Amino acid sequence: MKLKRFWPFVGCVLLTIRVWAQSTEQRPNVILIYSDDQGWADLHSFGSNDLYTPVLDSLGASGVRFTQFYAASPICSPSRASLLTGRYPQRAGLPEMASSLKGVEGMPGNQYTMGELFRDAGYKTAHIGKWHVGYTPETMPNAQGFDYSFGFMGGCIDNYSHFFYWNGPNRHDLWRNGTEIHEDGAYFPDLMVREAGAFMEKNRNDPFFIYFAINVPHYPLQGEKKWLDYYREKGLASPRAQYAAFVSTMDEKIGMLLNRLKALGLTDNTIVIFQPDQGFSEEERTFGGGGSAGILRGSKFSLFEGGTRVPAIISWSKHIASNQVRDQFAANIDWLPTLAAYCNLSLPGRKLDGKSLVHIIRDDRTPTRHKTFFWKQGGTKEKPQWAVRRGDWKLLHNPVQARKEELDQDGFFLANIKADPAEKSNLSKQQPGIVNELKALYDQWVVEVDQQ
Repeated sequence: MKLKRFWPFVGCVLLTIRVWAQSTEQRPNVILIYSDDQGWADLHSFGSNDLYTPVLDSLGASGVRFTQFYAASPICSPSRASLLTGRYPQRAGLPEMASSLKGVEGMPGNQYTMGELFRDAGYKTAHIGKWHVGYTPETMPNAQGFDYSFGFMGGCIDNYSHFFYWNGPNRHDLWRNGTEIHEDGAYFPDLMVREAGAFMEKNRNDPFFIYFAINVPHYPLQGEKKWLDYYREKGLASPRAQYAAFVSTMDEKIGMLLNRLKALGLTDNTIVIFQPDQGFSEEERTFGGGGSAGILRGSKFSLFEGGTRVPAIISWSKHIASNQVRDQFAANIDWLPTLAAYCNLSLPGRKLDGKSLVHIIRDDRTPTRHKTFFWKQGGTKEKPQWAVRRGDWKLLHNPVQARKEELDQDGFFLANIKADPAEKSNLSKQQPGIVNELKALYDQWVVEVDQQ
């Protein structure tokens, strides 16, 4: 009798395991590619006439391309913190740049990241590439939801020596799962493809999430020789030639990654996302420029459109319609709830600022999920740089890269993005009512956003 009672129980357990296994197999893999310091127009499919980017163009043609997609910050660390948490950088606890010094904290360890979201749902998780949101054991990738981590913790490295040369003393910065490793002379983008490929192969029978944070085209501009020669023959001048060579190098490496995915038979069940962390750099170390935001004004560090608007793509074979364009406002903080919806993951019980883009991706008639959106980064205590957008109206306060004579007496610049996407005309004096309304929204937000 006891044995007879036992077998139904065993059968129930086996059925439960089988159903769980089937549901696990059906869950899509995710590869989130986050490039570094890349202009809004710096893909051929986003308007560039001189860049050769066939892989990313093909990826965009296989899914949805966003024309008004934004980073929540115009600089690296806050952008990455907001991506990983689905929260404004201020709410994520990292409103400014993280240090590149070992032993310095960045985003607080009590934040709940995309890595933790996937790991807690049974996914295998990997960080490959740049981190730059914390350089202590509590704030490095393995403590922030990633089973596997390979890359550097600071803001940039030389791609061959893997040293941080920005300011002295020079520091080696290459890590695997919290342990420093050395691969002297190996080209870092190739190492990224190798590591991601090995992770995919090892976990091909489990759902996986890869945060592929490629450090390109961030300085130092170290494109491969074949691409340097290619653009030299095309007659591109410096610094565009060096920048273009690095972008095409990145495109080729991403192609190698996607080919590895295809060889493993995982393409149809993998969501692939691509976007840069913010606009292109005009810093001295990138020869003063090289990137392009097309007609848009501004670059990295600025809250003008060129500093925050980025090319963005999502592709998922047989699930997302191909060759689609979406003009709705969307942002990097939206990927976390979007992926949670696609992968049937439970969202954390804490405030999120991101909104799911599933309905927008499905139907181009769906309105934006963000009635208003806010940015705050840089400036001084007396003159902070911030911006708020509601509909087509965008109010900026003390925007970096603005000429003094362009701003009104209170440091405001008001633009209608639909009528004036290049932000050439300041309408603050003609539209004082809109200025006051948007400033009031910002004043409310800046108090509320510090709440966890």
